[in-house]
Amino acid sequence: MGVRTQITGLFKALHRDARHWQILALFGLFCISLSTSDFSARPLALLAAIVGAMSAQVAGTIWVNARKERRRATSGSYWRGSSLEAGFVGWMSGFQWKSALITSLSLSILLRANSLWFWLAAGFIAITAKFLIRYRGKHIFNPACIGIVTVSLIGGSAAWVSPGQWGQAPIFAAFAIGFAALVLSSAKRLDIALGFLIGFAAMLFGRALYLGDPMAIPIHQMQSGALLVFAFFMITDPRSTPDSRLARILFAFAVAALAAWLSWEHHIRGAMLYALAGLALLTPVLDRVLPARRFEWLSKKETPDEPETPRGGLRPRPRIVRA
Repeated sequence: MGVRTQITGLFKALHRDARHWQILALFGLFCISLSTSDFSARPLALLAAIVGAMSAQVAGTIWVNARKERRRATSGSYWRGSSLEAGFVGWMSGFQWKSALITSLSLSILLRANSLWFWLAAGFIAITAKFLIRYRGKHIFNPACIGIVTVSLIGGSAAWVSPGQWGQAPIFAAFAIGFAALVLSSAKRLDIALGFLIGFAAMLFGRALYLGDPMAIPIHQMQSGALLVFAFFMITDPRSTPDSRLARILFAFAVAALAAWLSWEHHIRGAMLYALAGLALLTPVLDRVLPARRFEWLSKKETPDEPETPRGGLRPRPRIVRA
């Protein structure tokens, strides 16, 4: 087998799941952040976030499997013994480590804190919210976003959002990585990323023109690693954003407007995250007003690769082998 064939096979394997590109891109951004300043991402922070996120993912997957088995039961005496067993025996088939790892990488890049416990808590809260806060089987909040916002509000000055000022060359590299990841992935959410960036840039430059500020100010504000991570890997989350393209663009402009207002009027660091968390409740409304086909992560067999199917539907009952 030639090198070209191996590379082609690797590319096809990565392209089967959009999350593969996201993981590679976020790891690249983590490495950029790791090498830029004293306040950069830390490997121990990433490890703590992974422990928290994976723990919640394991617990949530077992809980989902147990609940599914209970729904299928015909009598109370049946599910009391079998539902828990189905959860522990079958949890591997629904364990979504990719989503948990993406969340952990995002947390390690964007969140800064005085203690590793904040990253662990953020990871656990992020994934727990994914399981508990849903509407018709769809996530309401982006996991990393709600994790960061929650620990920032609880921790006060002990936890904050990184501004991501990495320097000019790393920013261009980050932009290229994020753009390439979206183009290569099958998530098809480039529209909401560009919508947010265009809307946010228009407000920054418009405000500078109105106030008579030099253009260097909005240019500097756009050169933020946190902004690029948010635009390419957070607001583009296909499981928590509107299904319709028009709805996504409207949602992106609304988030950009609220983020700009929070930043200018209230001087909130990480205003983009607070804006996304606050407006996330609009997603079910937009999905109802502008309905479209719902996105699903697909496995290698082109089947939905989530522990729960849309609108609370159930998968075929797993076969449990008893000793």
